[in-house]
This record gives sequence, C-alpha cells and structure tokens, in this order.
Amino acid sequence: MADPIITTAGLNMSFGEVQALQDVDLEVPAGRIGLVGANGAGKSTLLKILLGMLAPSSGGTEVYGTSAQHHPLAVRSRVGYMPEGDCFPPDQSAADFVSYTAELGGLPASESRQRASEVLTLVGLAEERFRNLGEFSTGMKQRAKLAQAIVHSPDLVLLDEPASGLDPDGREDMLNLINRLGDFGMSVVFSSHVLGDIERTCDWVVMLNEGRLLRNEPLETIRASNAVQVVLLDDPTAAVEFLRSRGARVTVQDRTLEIELDEGDAFIAIRDALAETGVGLRSLGAKQTTLEDVYLAEEEYSG
Repeated sequence: MADPIITTAGLNMSFGEVQALQDVDLEVPAGRIGLVGANGAGKSTLLKILLGMLAPSSGGTEVYGTSAQHHPLAVRSRVGYMPEGDCFPPDQSAADFVSYTAELGGLPASESRQRASEVLTLVGLAEERFRNLGEFSTGMKQRAKLAQAIVHSPDLVLLDEPASGLDPDGREDMLNLINRLGDFGMSVVFSSHVLGDIERTCDWVVMLNEGRLLRNEPLETIRASNAVQVVLLDDPTAAVEFLRSRGARVTVQDRTLEIELDEGDAFIAIRDALAETGVGLRSLGAKQTTLEDVYLAEEEYSG
C-alpha cells in the first residue's frame, strides 16, 4: 500500500457505558474510501475524531502524518467536512455562506466569492446560490453542504451520509458528484450505511460493526470470491452428494448451488459431477459477492 493518508492506533472511544469504537487500527491510502456500517457502528464518531472535534478515550489518529488530537487546525486546513445534520444559518444565502467557509479555509476575501460561485455551479446550485439556505429543499441542502466542504480545495473530504434523505434522482446526482471529486485530486471518505452506494463510488472499504473494525482493504479484494454458482435443471441431491464426497463445500437453495474448494478447480469438479450424475445444467459462473454479503457474514462471525 502507498503511504497512508489516515492512520489510527489502538483507537477507543466511550460515551459513558457505550463503547463507540473498540481498538481500531487503521492504515488507509489515498483514493475514494467507503466507511460502511449500520447506524450506530461508530462511523460519525470516527470522522469527528479524525477532525479533532472529539478526543478519543485512548489511542491516536494521524491525517497526512499530523496528529488530529495535538494539531487539529493543521489537519482541518487540509480536510473538508460534510456533516450529516444541517449546519446552515437559515437567513444567509448559499453564496454568502460558502464564500464565508472559503475564507475560513484560508482563501483571501477577494477570491472567496468567485470560488464559491464556481463550486456552487459545480454542485448544481448556480441558479439558487442567492436564495436563503432556509428555503432550500433537502437535496439542495445536501449539495450546499458538499460545496462548503470542497470550496477551499482540500486534499481530503469527509462525507457523513451525503445521500441521506435524497430521492432517487438526487441520490444519483450526489453519487456522480462524489465520483468526480477524484478528478480534482481530492481523496474522499464516504460514510454510509447504504452498501450499494459504496460499491458504486469507492475503491477502498473500511467496515465497522458496533465500534469494531471488520475489514480494511480494497473493494476488489473484499468482493473476490472463490465460489462458483450453478443452477441445475433437475433435483440437485445426487450432484451435491458427489461434490461433497470430493471435499467441496456446497450451499443449496432450491436448484441453485454455491460450491467452494480449498484445493483444485471448482469448475472441473462440477463438470465431473454433472457427467457422473447426469443432472442437467441451466447456468454456471463465478459467484458475484456484494458488500452486503460480506458485511452480513462478518457481522454473524463477529457476533
């Protein structure tokens, strides 16, 4: 892995008797990172610790090699943050608010308004930029929150449930915008409990469950599977018995089989089973593993 942009070591966070994070050790590279887990998994807590907004109970974090606990302002100078909840003054226009956040991010006042106009156009709010934020719909607010997070051209953007509350068209637009951020040289941490959104936008996945780290690796690795999926035309009993006698692990649902072998080629084993039993074949192919499959399996194992 290339030099990590985010590291954590022995990270723990408690709120009274609630353990929000438990011994989280991370090294995350640049790119589009999906932070996944059910509501309450610890995603928002981790983002706030990375920003230095929360102090962990124990352990530490670094963003681009800088401690978020000891030098939070230095970290925030390189990071944009889109919170899950509303963060707007309702009586201020989008142009004024995003221009103000640009100044907070270090841009000169003379450049901030032009930069705000450019970013609001990028997120699809060119015509609405002079309207007060209190008049915005949910979708418009999400776009404005993204605009304020990227207006100062950060190296890294932390997005907390950016597609939350959006209708299908709004969700599609938001995912397309997230995909485009990489074109501007920004890394993204995209926090979501909607695993399909992560699969569409990210190339690295950090998976949390009840504060514990389940996975931290490329999406391609997580989705890799040695299983072969077979759909048969006839009663699968004889074929299943043959495959299991050859050491295969076989999961059966009606006439659909999933076959895994620790050694050897599953496709050859299936060929031999069909030849031996005479069972008819409808379809055969490598099983496509989804993030949901992996998350549910990990959750069951860790539980």
